Amino acid sequence: MYQPQYEAMPRNELEGLQLERLRTVLRRVYDNVDFYRRSFDAAGVKPDVGSLAEFVSYPFTLKDDLRDAYPFNLFAAPLRDIVRVHSSSGTTGQITVVGYTRNDIDNWADLMARTIAAAGGTPDDIVQVTYGYGLFTGGLGVHYGSERLGCVTIPISGGNTKRQVQVLKDFGTTILACTPSYALLIAETAKEMGVDLSTTSLRAGIFGAEPWSENMRLQIQELLGIKAIDIYGLSEVLGPGVAAECGEQNGLHVNEDHFLIEIVDEETLQPVPDGAYGEVVFTTLTKEGIPVIRYRTRDISRIIPGDCPCGRTSKRMERVTGRSDDMIIVRGVNVFPSQIEQVLTGIAGVAPHYQVILGKKGTMDTVEVRVEVAPDMDFDEIRGLETLQRRVRAEIESALAVSIAVKLVEPKSIERSEGKAKRVVDLRGEQQGA
Repeated sequence: MYQPQYEAMPRNELEGLQLERLRTVLRRVYDNVDFYRRSFDAAGVKPDVGSLAEFVSYPFTLKDDLRDAYPFNLFAAPLRDIVRVHSSSGTTGQITVVGYTRNDIDNWADLMARTIAAAGGTPDDIVQVTYGYGLFTGGLGVHYGSERLGCVTIPISGGNTKRQVQVLKDFGTTILACTPSYALLIAETAKEMGVDLSTTSLRAGIFGAEPWSENMRLQIQELLGIKAIDIYGLSEVLGPGVAAECGEQNGLHVNEDHFLIEIVDEETLQPVPDGAYGEVVFTTLTKEGIPVIRYRTRDISRIIPGDCPCGRTSKRMERVTGRSDDMIIVRGVNVFPSQIEQVLTGIAGVAPHYQVILGKKGTMDTVEVRVEVAPDMDFDEIRGLETLQRRVRAEIESALAVSIAVKLVEPKSIERSEGKAKRVVDLRGEQQGA
């Protein structure tokens, strides 16, 4: 552990620390942010919360609230105390802007150092940071944590995958940091270059920024010859460093001395018991620049009951299965792309590259899953492809309990991404207007 005094803190002490820090952050936002003062007053709550149990009566913060506050109206610190700003990608609307004080940056570096240490990292490691740098929080977040832990840090960012492989091999990279889909692209590119990644110094990967299945993890571990660790974060809460797996690979430890996690029912918005799935809600306990109170992430997960053998006492959240706003509703059935991925990565003859195409036929929504065949499959062998296609369709339909269409496509015909993979293409609006 990087900070065992916090990571292995007894639960009663940890919850006492959480309550103390919660009262401080509630007072901070009430005194300095008009939005929260109005929100608290409208809900009839005050900053002096009596217990963690009472906190469930406080109002939520939504992504739209951050968009409406663009750029700086949710900041709880004056701009003279802000040393850095980041933002979300803005792919679904107005970008959200987050600000960091010097203390925020220091805490972030510590949390990412914890993340790398949880993956087995030490000052002797060489970390290749392939997440994007810039307004996206991924690159700089991992970078500062790597340096804080004392690792050699390679700020290569994304892109130029052949160079990534070359640097990985020549520099003796031991830990790779990127999205899981990009890790697969690196493995694919290395094979084309004749580089056997299992013979390099690479031994671990910290992967996040998109949902991925357990089968994809196993595939990445086999192709790269590493232990693949899942990490979690989002810019509105901090960036990477909110939660991370340890070497047990059985749930992501939430850094509860900095974040209060809740899982709520998506319909009632009431807390659910540990072990039940729901929407993840976070409150920042130490962030000064732009604290968020009961922020609805739209991510779907659950708290894993029980203790972890690693000795950390923090709650563990299961790997995110998907986002409620990424969920596809097909004839009344809720479907997450990660469910499709879990099926595909268990079928020989297909590659882990796919897209879900949403269309419309009259008033009926249609779903077609396009799947690449494996490079060693003979794409001209019609009978074999027909058999494979039937199997893929049958297994997806069995897993999802809904009928879909499947189209097998040639290797490398689905566009690769150097960041988050684009799994869903929605053509319904275009087809309605046609």
